[in-house]
Amino acid sequence: MSIEIRKLSPDLAEDYVHFFDTTPHDDNTDEAKCYCVCWCNDNYEGKDFSTPAKRKAAAFRYIKDGNIQGYLAYSGGKVVGWCNANTKLDCLQCYSWRTYMGHVPIGEQKIKSIFCFVIAPEMKRKGIATQLMLRVCQDAARDGFDFIEVYPNRNSVDDATHFAGPLSMYQKSGFSVFLETEQGLVMRKPLQ
Repeated sequence: MSIEIRKLSPDLAEDYVHFFDTTPHDDNTDEAKCYCVCWCNDNYEGKDFSTPAKRKAAAFRYIKDGNIQGYLAYSGGKVVGWCNANTKLDCLQCYSWRTYMGHVPIGEQKIKSIFCFVIAPEMKRKGIATQLMLRVCQDAARDGFDFIEVYPNRNSVDDATHFAGPLSMYQKSGFSVFLETEQGLVMRKPLQ
């Protein structure tokens, strides 16, 4: 199976939104459609993400403005996967960072963070998340980042809690535990 990885850009906004429109994740309800707007480099204060329609509209704006960053995986011209990856220090004001990441130290290094994956159900367990992750690492190294940082949920039992990627994928790819807390793991891979 041939997978093409493309960095998210404004010209891919329609593909991105269509993927979230048509790909079940979380609890497979329309209300769960996140459009990944809560992991971005924008301050969430004063933003209303309360409905899928509002999140979808925000996704278009965020892609245009470069607030959502990451990579799309294509197979046969169709998006089959997404990886949200952004500069860690740029994301400290987003909703999800403020809500879930209080246990993660900020630090001084230049760090690229991988926040989440969404893979089409029929494409799971085919190595797409790994290919996306490897592309993030490749581009981050080229762009002068010191580390890739990931935040797997070691107690994941379903897609809603497994969005950060499986611990085993990171272990196989050279990541090691940087910090272990009650809230979760912080894993890093050096790039320089």
